[in-house]
Amino acid sequence: LLKLFCKKSVIEKNRYKIYYKSTLWEVDEFLGDNQGLIVAEVELSDENQPYDKPDWIGEEVSTDKKYYNYNLAKHPYIKWNRH
Repeated sequence: LLKLFCKKSVIEKNRYKIYYKSTLWEVDEFLGDNQGLIVAEVELSDENQPYDKPDWIGEEVSTDKKYYNYNLAKHPYIKWNRH
């Protein structure tokens, strides 16, 4: 079905659930055309909820649309101009 109905690449990823100081993080390791991209996400009850940020967390990308799955399918990570 995917081959019949998907016009662009399929998003492939492994998802890991990691607890850090009692906060659940979901870490997505992308595969295929997005290999090399790793995104971590934490769900909070509200935007002011305090939490401990692990040392392995990088920049905030929540509002950057290029990281949305829809856009990763159209413009995969391997085609980004990274320096």
